[in-house]
Amino acid sequence: MFHVIRGGKVVQVRMLMALLAAAVLILSGCTGQSAKEEMYDHLEKAVTLEDAFREQQQPMVELEKEEQELYEQIIDLNMDQFEEIKEKSQQAAAIVEERREKLELEKESIDSAKEEFDKIEPLVEDLDEEKADAKDKAKELIDTMNKRYDAYQDLYSSYDEALTLDAELYEMMQKEDLTEEQLQGQIEEINQSYNKVIEMNKTFNEHTEKYNTLKKELYEALELDVTYEESGEKETNDEEKEGEDGTDASSEE
Repeated sequence: MFHVIRGGKVVQVRMLMALLAAAVLILSGCTGQSAKEEMYDHLEKAVTLEDAFREQQQPMVELEKEEQELYEQIIDLNMDQFEEIKEKSQQAAAIVEERREKLELEKESIDSAKEEFDKIEPLVEDLDEEKADAKDKAKELIDTMNKRYDAYQDLYSSYDEALTLDAELYEMMQKEDLTEEQLQGQIEEINQSYNKVIEMNKTFNEHTEKYNTLKKELYEALELDVTYEESGEKETNDEEKEGEDGTDASSEE
């Protein structure tokens, strides 16, 4: 949920981002690794490589809230309290830099995961000929991941630009000759920037949700026996349920 203070900055800009769903493969006793199992390994390693991205989400939201509280305290002060305005502006500027550091950690994680994901491309053509539907699903998954990655790059650039505007705002607030017109102009520019971030965030989440759905469909097409972990819950597919009933639940080679 996003809120706007009348005449003030956008509050709670960062919505929590949709995350890649993890899956656990139920391995058979066979030796060697098939193309589909290699694909599984790369896909799930990509999930693991996004752990750092995942870990930044809630702290980023909390830092935004903390900064907003300082901003509200600053605008409630008058020029007779300029030293306090200056001190709180410096504190807020420091939080902006903390947010930027977390943004960089987030990007490094996304970049590493994408690099790992890209390793599945040469494996697609190695899938068994009878798994044409799986090949098509894998290609669709690759296309969706590419769109997700591009959406994140746009989101990163927009958020980084917004942070720069925030930093400029708190530098301006440390000047005694700052006019209300200058302040309002900067805030309007910041709000426009964050509205763009909000839209980019939504697009990224949409691609992530589509990716998670396609990955499940790919695993089903590959007849991989997996359990899914999503939002702290596990879903068991039909093959595993059959295995629990005493029938063969091993993955095919």
